Amino acid sequence: MGRPPGVPGTVPPPAVPLAFLGAAAAGLVACGITLAWASGASSVDPTADPVVAAAHFGMLATLSMGVLGALFQFTPVVTRRPLRSLRLAWITFATWLPASWLLPLGFATRHEVLVEAGGALAALAVAAAVATLSAPLAGAGGDVVAAGIRAAVAGFVVTACFGVVYVADRRAAWFDLPGHVVMAHASVGLLAWLGLTYVSVAEKLWPMFFLAHVPGRRRAGRIAVTAVPTGVVLLSPGLLTNTAWLAWTGAAVVAVGLAAHLTSLVVTLRHRRRSIDLHAAFVVTAALSLMAGVGLALAGAVVLRSDHHAGVALVAASVAAVGGWLLEALVGHVHKVVPFVEWSSLRARGVSYGPTGRQIMFADLYRHSWAAATYVLVTVGITTVTAGLATSEAAIVAAGGWVLAATGIVTAANFWTTARRLGRSAPPVGTDRPAAAPVTGQPA
Repeated sequence: MGRPPGVPGTVPPPAVPLAFLGAAAAGLVACGITLAWASGASSVDPTADPVVAAAHFGMLATLSMGVLGALFQFTPVVTRRPLRSLRLAWITFATWLPASWLLPLGFATRHEVLVEAGGALAALAVAAAVATLSAPLAGAGGDVVAAGIRAAVAGFVVTACFGVVYVADRRAAWFDLPGHVVMAHASVGLLAWLGLTYVSVAEKLWPMFFLAHVPGRRRAGRIAVTAVPTGVVLLSPGLLTNTAWLAWTGAAVVAVGLAAHLTSLVVTLRHRRRSIDLHAAFVVTAALSLMAGVGLALAGAVVLRSDHHAGVALVAASVAAVGGWLLEALVGHVHKVVPFVEWSSLRARGVSYGPTGRQIMFADLYRHSWAAATYVLVTVGITTVTAGLATSEAAIVAAGGWVLAATGIVTAANFWTTARRLGRSAPPVGTDRPAAAPVTGQPA
């Protein structure tokens, strides 16, 4: 799909990010359904294959899929340099989509051939993503956001390398995979890939979406972008080798980075020029989920010494809460980013006016009542799943899974039906249209 007049040539066509974000919504539905199916196993062993399958639907098919789409859209905007190749972006999508479904399906059904095929496709997808993102990032200079994205892409590669080794081990069983080794993998994926991407990109998106002009050098954001990956460099090897002092040191540095991230949010909200709205609710609730995840991780580390099952349950709940931080933020920002992208898509098709004859604004591209329902659904879903894992209550986990599945359906339906309605009801190109005020360029 082409670009409308006025959209910079460095920005990829709207179809690229929309494909990734649409697939992420489908991944969330699959994650929720799999969580409900795996709820019984989760109460006995949170590391059982059905639970691992649900986790991978969440981390790969939902969060990583959405983050990749956001990076392909956002990196050229930040760096003002185009992707190396749109073909590589589409290759990434074409390989990551089946990989992100084959891996969890293989775990769920215990068909190793599916796991191996998914692992091979994931490796190809990571190579294609790095190849196309390297062009704009290589010349981005010392900008803190670009530096954070570069480090996050490196975290993506390390996460993939962990995954390839684990996939090979499932059939050969040539090394042991105790819980602390799995957590070493999870810490890189959650914090140094997905978490760092959000921490970095938020330094640009928050001031824009909150209309905030923060004076000074935004030191909190710089500390966050630096401390999070530095901490993971210590935390993951500490977990991998079961070296307590190294793991605790890394955890402390990561905590400093996450605290700086939250401080940056507080500072941005304090200097905002826009009243508190639904987007702010998403972002603040995501921050609360992050704090809950940190607290559950600390509790799990303490409880593990005396009660292994309860400790593992708390650690699993911590992973769910930290993943919930990223999911809540992703769903919230989708309600800002997708209208920008869909507006460009509609303009490229010659659609500039809606059913009332007024020029289409960003706020017209989704139903706000549905967005409010989405906020309730995703928040309840994350909270319920986290509580169910922490208490080893299968029914609670299952309920949360169904709510998350509903979140994916409502989110996708909101944008798809609205864009379809506007595209069908707009006056044909070339007909007379009533005069309308020009688009301001500010998000709704």
